[in-house]
Amino acid sequence: MTVDMTTFLAQLGNRSDQATGAVSAPIYLSTTYAHPELGQSTGYDYTRTKNPTRELLESGLATLENGARGIVTSSGMSAIALIFELFPSGSEFLVSRDLYGGSYRFFEELQARQIAYFHYFNTLNELEEQISPTIAAVFLETPTNPLMTEIDVSAVAEIAHQVNALLIVDNTFLTPLRQKPLELGADLVLHSGTKFLTGHNDILAGVIIAKEVSLGERLTYLANTTGPTLSSFDCWLFIRSLKTLPLRFERQEQNAKEIAAFLKHQPAIKDVLYPGVGGMISLRLKEAVKVRSFLKELSIFTFAESLGGVESLITYPTTQTHADIPKEVRESYGLTPDLLRLSIGIENSQDLIADLTQALSHI
Repeated sequence: MTVDMTTFLAQLGNRSDQATGAVSAPIYLSTTYAHPELGQSTGYDYTRTKNPTRELLESGLATLENGARGIVTSSGMSAIALIFELFPSGSEFLVSRDLYGGSYRFFEELQARQIAYFHYFNTLNELEEQISPTIAAVFLETPTNPLMTEIDVSAVAEIAHQVNALLIVDNTFLTPLRQKPLELGADLVLHSGTKFLTGHNDILAGVIIAKEVSLGERLTYLANTTGPTLSSFDCWLFIRSLKTLPLRFERQEQNAKEIAAFLKHQPAIKDVLYPGVGGMISLRLKEAVKVRSFLKELSIFTFAESLGGVESLITYPTTQTHADIPKEVRESYGLTPDLLRLSIGIENSQDLIADLTQALSHI
């Protein structure tokens, strides 16, 4: 029987314990598992390799993204690091210029150690100009962080596959509820599971979904080898969080649409960057010097890093999430000191608008 994704997620993990009929999936905390006898296994030997709770989560996430194999890790960055273990030393990559500062920092570290080399593009034309048989993969975010630029995944996939390069898409901002990169031609999709997927600012996790079984099996082998394992308790919390993902995301998105519409008419705001979908908004104040006082006046929005939780957050990328990108680089593509990023929560939208209104009135 085929069911809607909302139903699938609400039921995730249910009926997995046939022995007791437990509705909530059990947490298997054991790190090791007994062998029935020499040469036999229950399918579980050591929890880094395989864990029943983690298996439920990974299977559910693969279904959610319509992929062949899911792997969960201890953080979004560990998921990115695991993906780059796929490639031989000295590989070259093309990367969307506007991206999370932590990803940029990691790429710069790999390049400084001559492990990998990175070239950046802003547009599809720039991508086409730089694509060549030496490129092992294209890595992109869409919408980008924090400028909210949408990139045509299908078009990028076509360009990448002309030279047999893989396409890796960070789908953290839109989640599989609004975008399924694997269906659009991507080979790998990743998430900071810390964000919308778990959605409560209390779980650190990463997610990788592979389109093809062979690629998923290789990542599974590498995950067992290098050990970026997500604990079974965090896997259980992740499963519990996914059950409410559609409800949370729909409320966040509706709130974001209302707030974006409100912000566009505020005289103190120069630009509102919102792609019309999802729960993330960026804005530019007319005067960058007003950022400090604006942040100080907010009472419902919390000035903090991260995003995707039920609580609304506001971030200043220049000194927080993107501080590791050199000033001249970030400002060259529009990440200027007047820019703020809003992660919209599930609060009452009018309360959020009132908070923004009173903060803007003081600057």
